[in-house]
Amino acid sequence: MEKSSPKHSFLILILGALTALSPFSIDMYLPAFPKMAEDLHTNIAQVSLSLSSYFVGLAIGQLFYGPLLDRFGRKKPLYFGLGLYLLATVGCLFSHSIDNLIAFRLIQALGGCAANVAAIAMVRDFFSPKESAKVFSLLVLILGVSPLLAPTAGGILSSTYGWPSIFIALFIIGLLILLLAIFYLPQGREADPSHPLQPVAIVKNYFSIFLEPQFYTYTFAGSMAFSGLFVYLAGSPTIFMEVFKVSEQVYGWIFGFLAAGFIGASQLNILLLKRFGNEKILLFSLAGLTFTGFVFALGAYNNWWGIISTIALLFVFLGFAGLANPNASALAMAPFERNAGSASALMGSLQMGIGALVSITVGVMKAQQLFPITVVFAGSALLALLILVLGSRRIPNKVEAPDSDGSLVAH
Repeated sequence: MEKSSPKHSFLILILGALTALSPFSIDMYLPAFPKMAEDLHTNIAQVSLSLSSYFVGLAIGQLFYGPLLDRFGRKKPLYFGLGLYLLATVGCLFSHSIDNLIAFRLIQALGGCAANVAAIAMVRDFFSPKESAKVFSLLVLILGVSPLLAPTAGGILSSTYGWPSIFIALFIIGLLILLLAIFYLPQGREADPSHPLQPVAIVKNYFSIFLEPQFYTYTFAGSMAFSGLFVYLAGSPTIFMEVFKVSEQVYGWIFGFLAAGFIGASQLNILLLKRFGNEKILLFSLAGLTFTGFVFALGAYNNWWGIISTIALLFVFLGFAGLANPNASALAMAPFERNAGSASALMGSLQMGIGALVSITVGVMKAQQLFPITVVFAGSALLALLILVLGSRRIPNKVEAPDSDGSLVAH
């Protein structure tokens, strides 16, 4: 990696494509929510449940692919997952009811999450620990392209050809990634028939990790903070296209701007860590997240906010969320060395699961105004802060997080 060869660069691009599949699947169809609601005879809040079901699929799938990748090698489970993703994408394309769409999006995520899990495992296979940190940093940059490009592309496709064209595009993207994996991606770690797949052994391992106070305190605090991003993803079509009546294309530009704030805060964290510890940054970010959430909710209740002030408040709110997430993740993972892979899978699953549950409130509440969504923002932020303050007192021997170049988080 010191002198990156073209071969290495192409490999990193393939791994980046794998990690970006699910973010593209999430971000690309958001501008189409109004047209989908009209065609499927429902409302935007109900369409947002198809986003929540995708998060549920990501949460469940991560727990299964880790052991499968160790037992059968990297490529066979990856092929299975991508094949399942393609079949489910066809199901989404031909869905004629919101219930069918919600179900196929769940299956789509169960297949698609294999790409991200396999990519992270393959970084460890192909690169040394020192090189891996640099590769992960490059993958973060590739991930950053998704929220900047996907909504804009989705808005153009939806307004020009209709919302089904988005799922045609996702099918083509998924097929191209599968072909790249078949013909150009090295095998990585070979199959290990001795790796146990007994459910009891897997559950016991995950349960022992979960019972570590430092793990559950920072995982739950970070997950509640991170759920603000999920609520934003589910509620932003309502906020901008229903409340403020912007077009699909304008929504895409707003989404890209706000995503830049979230990504920028994650990178700012690297600079802050040179002066402050993870714990201090996390406490500051959760306090700021809570304050911003309550100011946002108070103003929404009194109809103070226009589109510019709403964008500004969301920029700040998502910035604090982007600052909280890597520090909470680093502190949660700090006690684990031998079983870091399992701890990472469990943490990722809990993040996605909690985010999915919180985002479901947007659909269940039929939140078609700004105020109910901001209440969820404020409530989840306050809960995150309380978990941190109360839970950190119950950690007997706190392990400090090691220095790192950042973290790879795919939404």
